[in-house]
Amino acid sequence: MIAPTRLATPEPSFLELFTPKLVTVFREGYDLGKLRTDALAGLTVAIVALPLSMAIAVASGTSPERGLYTAIVGGFLISALGGSRYQIGGPAGAFIVLVAATIERHGYDGFLLATMIAGVALLVLGFLRLGTYIKYIPHPVIVGFTAGIAVIILASQLRDLFGLVLAGKEPAAFLPKLTALWSARTVNPAAAAIAAGTIGTILLARRYRPAWPGFLIAVCLAAVACWAFSLPVETIGTRFGGVPSAFPAPALPPIDAAKVMDVLPAGLAMALLGGIESLLSAVVADAMSGRRHRSNCELVAQGIANIGAALFGGLCATGTIARTATNVRAGAIGPVSGILHALFLLAFMLVAAPLAAYIPLAALAGILAVVAWNMAERHEFLAILTRSRGEALVLLATFLLTVFRDLTEGILVGVVLGSFLFMHRMAELVAVEGGPPLLDEDEADAAGNGFADPDRQGTHREIMVYRIAGPLFFGAASTIATVFERIGQFPKIVIIDLSAVPLADSTAAASLGRFAERAHRRGAQVFVTGATRPVRHVLLRQGLRRPVVRFAPSVADARMAALHSGG
Repeated sequence: MIAPTRLATPEPSFLELFTPKLVTVFREGYDLGKLRTDALAGLTVAIVALPLSMAIAVASGTSPERGLYTAIVGGFLISALGGSRYQIGGPAGAFIVLVAATIERHGYDGFLLATMIAGVALLVLGFLRLGTYIKYIPHPVIVGFTAGIAVIILASQLRDLFGLVLAGKEPAAFLPKLTALWSARTVNPAAAAIAAGTIGTILLARRYRPAWPGFLIAVCLAAVACWAFSLPVETIGTRFGGVPSAFPAPALPPIDAAKVMDVLPAGLAMALLGGIESLLSAVVADAMSGRRHRSNCELVAQGIANIGAALFGGLCATGTIARTATNVRAGAIGPVSGILHALFLLAFMLVAAPLAAYIPLAALAGILAVVAWNMAERHEFLAILTRSRGEALVLLATFLLTVFRDLTEGILVGVVLGSFLFMHRMAELVAVEGGPPLLDEDEADAAGNGFADPDRQGTHREIMVYRIAGPLFFGAASTIATVFERIGQFPKIVIIDLSAVPLADSTAAASLGRFAERAHRRGAQVFVTGATRPVRHVLLRQGLRRPVVRFAPSVADARMAALHSGG
């Protein structure tokens, strides 16, 4: 009989891993018809991205054109160099709190330096091929973090939603912000009406005309209403002096060693958040389109995009789920749609920048209120709370720390708690069964197959078999030790069956070794059976070898070897 051969899948080369999807699409054949389709999709996304990019920039504590610079430069580079066919890059709502806090602590130049550090960190993560590991972040952590971000975004828009007037600067932290806003109590009815009308227009368009650009329609109607009725509300023009109609030249922010160390934690937090956000967005695009992205190539593109956006004075750039989903639904063929979306935004800025001065800030706040509501994943949040106490703990810890402490703390604590929960569940899967009755079954099976030894019937009472099932890792070491410590008088032969153990680590192997040595000192023969090659390798490294332990393929083989050796 010829043994079946296993065909090894060749590892992809460096070039295959980091070839942009744009190159792949061109290799497949790209014609004028596909260009027209991508152009229409890019225009659709640009119409959505125009007001959203400005709204995110204003909410981040900077001027609206910064959001446009990010969408243009970051969006272009992410589409041109990324590992996803449909990813649309630009400023994201998830960064609002982190960006605002960084600007408040280090100034805008410090923020730009942190963004460049984030870009370098993403490049390193991509080239080290660590992008595939981001998918191991537990789902409750992602849901809790996203819900926390949604709450913070909504809180950051309360001032403009109601036209509140603050005596001083609005705090970035959640509780001080709410305290300052509550003390204002100067609601502007016109601003509140504009915000409510914006939200209502978006929801109505989404319900009855989902193909229409609800964000842009709502902003345009709000601007016209403010102009026609001379409403006393703040606009982009009154607060920021309008939007420049020229694109800036690239420039490096001031760099010195002390400043780099000062902003390094913020840069690393941006890199972590950007990696998670962009790869989640790429996964959503894959689910919608049936395609597969290259995660490490995507991280490299995100890194280059953040460096590029910082050079032009923009914000953090990342893949954006809502705009990417819009791109897929608009029928995009490949990354050309994302490149054209950036070029359309550039054209809008150069041509229509003066009109942006009439956009009321309450309308932009209304847009972000809708974004925050959509981000919250309310049904999934409640489902996790009622599904499992352990997952609920992870969810609430991530959510509360994100809202009341810090984004990075929320993610890190959530991941640690999620890891402990996973290890606890894996440890619960480990089962240890032992005793002579198990050998009765083995003898019955052996007799049915003609292997039973009638001269040895009855000797099984001097043989004890322990079967271990499940992962043999440090989380299960105490369970295994507890079972073995209960053994009083050792039999002549102890067989430990590991045929149902998929993996082992040194901690659990050491616990098994201590039991084997104790049994050997008391005169028992110890056999380990059914261990796979990787498991056996771990056991041998922990000293489980002759004369303390002997290995056998199966329980029946170990029994026969023990009996024939005089056991």
